[in-house]
Amino acid sequence: MKVLVLYDYPPSPGGLATQGDLLYKGLLELGVDAHAVHFESAQEKEWYYRWFQPDVVVGVGYWGHTPQLILHPQRYGIQPVPWLVADGYIANYQEVLNALPLILVTSHWVKEMYVRDGIDGSKIEVLPVGCNTNTFKPYDKNDPKILAVRESLGISPDQLMILTVGGDAASKGAQEVMQALAIIDAKAPDWKYVCKVWPQPRTKSQNLEDLQMASDLGIEKNVTYATNTISRNFMPYLIAACDIYAAPSRLEGFGMPQVEAGACEKPVIGIKAMGMLDTLIDGKTAFLANVAQKIVVNEVILGGESGFADNHKVKFTVPRTVDYRANVQDIATGLLTLMNDEPLRHKMGKAGRIRIVENFDYRIVAKKFIEIMNTKLGIK
Repeated sequence: MKVLVLYDYPPSPGGLATQGDLLYKGLLELGVDAHAVHFESAQEKEWYYRWFQPDVVVGVGYWGHTPQLILHPQRYGIQPVPWLVADGYIANYQEVLNALPLILVTSHWVKEMYVRDGIDGSKIEVLPVGCNTNTFKPYDKNDPKILAVRESLGISPDQLMILTVGGDAASKGAQEVMQALAIIDAKAPDWKYVCKVWPQPRTKSQNLEDLQMASDLGIEKNVTYATNTISRNFMPYLIAACDIYAAPSRLEGFGMPQVEAGACEKPVIGIKAMGMLDTLIDGKTAFLANVAQKIVVNEVILGGESGFADNHKVKFTVPRTVDYRANVQDIATGLLTLMNDEPLRHKMGKAGRIRIVENFDYRIVAKKFIEIMNTKLGIK
């Protein structure tokens, strides 16, 4: 089997790049003849098509990347297999997608979204995102690298560190977490809430809004927003430094940081919806808050990024749910339970580690990919 993997290569710290890179590494470790190339690099992709002649081109992205992941390899007679996430609504390229023999998606919820929006479910197979359980693993709380992370964030050894990681924090449910922390503050042990967000123009206003909420709630002294650029090398230590990973996300097709937290033996606060239903087990590896609200829209405005002219309006005959909000009281209950029960934190963390190693290790995901190629496309 010869596989060309299209993603943001060489990998940036983002989720899609990590998703592709771990599949690529897993395939190499299993002895598959594989190469990686940036999904937007038309010339380099064509170069690989000509001399490598891959059996399949697997491209990581969302439906809006159809021109780069699907149409480009098809022009050269190469079989594309997109590995897709969802962003709330699949607005275009249904005809192209339905003509494919196989589409991979990251969770059963993502599959539901594609089927809801007109994609043939018989073509879709769920392939979860891999996790490097060699690097994301538990560390002793007195490990110098862990101590250094906490010290750099101003967290004392006796404080509980609650962590959320994302491009921005609000999309990962940070505002709901802050509301929950304000509810339980008087009953909880000493705590700090750290939101690690990526420094980018689109999130600056969101960060300011989040910090204003923390101030309005009276917990601003306990909330830290870390906006430095960091590498994937640092991430295992950041996650391992926390006591509780909290991300009841508003939109989550898989939830890679939640999985990485489980691999580090950290209990998770999540939401009982979307990709987290695949990765987390309520009451065993995580506390999943109920859905308090679904954000529903009747129309959307799309542009060139989706294959339309600018300001193209799409009206829905049936309103679409594009966002979720977790129940704040459920988050508060889960947080307070974990904050006051260290043995329970360890128990849930260990259960999370076992689940991740058995189901989401990147080598297991690569093996599943090979099996799908064998059974669905007859590629060996």
